[in-house]
Amino acid sequence: MRPLETLPPTETLEIENGLSLAPRVKLNLTIHPSLPSISKPIDEWQLKRALIDFLKTSLSVSVTVPEEDLQIRRLKDLKKRKRDEPVAHGALFIRDLGFLNGRKKSEESDNEEEDVKELEKKVLDWRRYVAEKMDGIELNLEGVKYNLSVEIPVSDDFDRMRKGWEELYAFGNRGYSRGGRQEPDTIVLRGVPSRWFAEPRVSSKPSMLVTHTIFSAFGKIRNLNVAEDDDFSKGTDEDDLDIVSGLHCKIVVQFEKYRDFYNALKVLCGRSLQKQGSRLSADYEVKWDKDGLFRNSRSQNQEKSSRMQEPAVVRYRTEAPRREPHVSQFTTNDRRRKRFKE
Repeated sequence: MRPLETLPPTETLEIENGLSLAPRVKLNLTIHPSLPSISKPIDEWQLKRALIDFLKTSLSVSVTVPEEDLQIRRLKDLKKRKRDEPVAHGALFIRDLGFLNGRKKSEESDNEEEDVKELEKKVLDWRRYVAEKMDGIELNLEGVKYNLSVEIPVSDDFDRMRKGWEELYAFGNRGYSRGGRQEPDTIVLRGVPSRWFAEPRVSSKPSMLVTHTIFSAFGKIRNLNVAEDDDFSKGTDEDDLDIVSGLHCKIVVQFEKYRDFYNALKVLCGRSLQKQGSRLSADYEVKWDKDGLFRNSRSQNQEKSSRMQEPAVVRYRTEAPRREPHVSQFTTNDRRRKRFKE
């Protein structure tokens, strides 16, 4: 695998087990009615058509987005909706970012890292431009007006996450300390298909061995945990049925080195997971672990082990009360002496 520092933000990264990380821009969408008292359900198809047409005609560069890359979730019951609540929310994925590659292959530079930084800035500026252009627009769907709010998700904003841990460790005492300096080292990944991390022809459940092999490509691993994540699948779609359990898994990876953690998180931000031979794109959520999941589990284990040793300590401590009869006899002797003196 190529050095992650020289990976352009518009390039797909091939990793282990037939998996790859494909670049994309994700924007979170929230739709409010112009009139708060609206009771008519929003037309999902009309909403998608309006947004797709906007992206084609209203940006500096026309962007074509297929319908499946616009995910809309409607509020289940409008009657229970509060006046200030949205009628729907969703996400927009823009996967074709090739037009942002300014340089041609013939115009190769001697400094790859500088070129990557320049392209990263270009992608971030364009993403911010699209978000600002879409935010606040009014949509007229069959005579009903709606207002659109757009924001960049935290799980796709690496710079915001980095500032978050720098501020936390500057003013707090949390984190993994290396030579007195506190730095994060653990990544939490949610929303990836369990079967992509399972042992083929053995089980559909995620495998620790397979997951370790995949993430070892990013650096040496200190701790790893993988488990089914049914909560991730629960949405607010109007037509949601019971979610099949075990579809997604949650992966927590702790790296030995801060640099490996840093590069892995940066590459995972702004990308979707794809599998060779599958048309599915897993639009996962990624974040850094600010709760100290592995450190908390270690402290809990230490607590359990101390509890196991507790009976021996208790037996040792209960030896003291055995001397109480002797003390009581001593006090009675004192009383006898007093009586004798009297």
